[in-house]
Amino acid sequence: MDSLTPAGPAAVALATPDQQRPPRIWKFWGTALWGLFIFAGMFVGQATVIGYFVLRQGGPFDLAEAIRIVGGGLTISLSVIMGLPAVLFAAWIAIRPTRTPFADYLALRWTSWRNVMIGVVALAVLVGCWDLLSRALGREVTPGFMGEVLKSAQVDGAVWLLVIAFCVAAPVSEEILARGFLYRGWSESRIGVVGAIFLSSLAWTSVHLQYDWFFFGEVFSIGLLLGYLRYRTGSTWLTVVLHGVNNSAATVQTFWLAGS
Repeated sequence: MDSLTPAGPAAVALATPDQQRPPRIWKFWGTALWGLFIFAGMFVGQATVIGYFVLRQGGPFDLAEAIRIVGGGLTISLSVIMGLPAVLFAAWIAIRPTRTPFADYLALRWTSWRNVMIGVVALAVLVGCWDLLSRALGREVTPGFMGEVLKSAQVDGAVWLLVIAFCVAAPVSEEILARGFLYRGWSESRIGVVGAIFLSSLAWTSVHLQYDWFFFGEVFSIGLLLGYLRYRTGSTWLTVVLHGVNNSAATVQTFWLAGS
């Protein structure tokens, strides 16, 4: 009996139109809106941990105690760590409709060790200049926020969690958002590479609301450097590593200053 379904190459072409559509990249507004979605995912992941610790106190709600818990080293460490899977999941949702492989979209590819060394040296020079300027202005070299969180983590016995949060989880989640997703879409939009580096650095800086204007400037300049290296090497893993190196150095410096 003849089949009612057409046979041959034409049938395959008619049966799989979606597979013939080429992968795409979100442009300016798509990147901006999906970027907000990924940021919201990070916020929800972190807020879930904070909400758990606040609600766990039981009894009548105590605002002072809630503030102490929210600012505690254990709470902050776990909230930052939980932000990572939330960002990965939100980014996967945002990238899936483009039909572009996840790792390719975010430029999760390795680069040469030469580029790593160049990045480390450039980062060290930049941060060193900011430290010199900070000392010349009579300011603290590390944000007071870092010292307070460290002391709280020591009390909670969560220093190791703090190190994982600041030196691993935060660099990965923030770089996937800023130099991975935001840079990729904006760099291929009408604003180009320069605009993408600037806007992604600005967006990344706005995440660090715990700092004052001086450290805002430092964070923004580091973002510009990481954005440039992302452009030159095509590797987000490089910026993740450099971000982790910067946070590790800041953590060690905080430990040293706290013990001096």
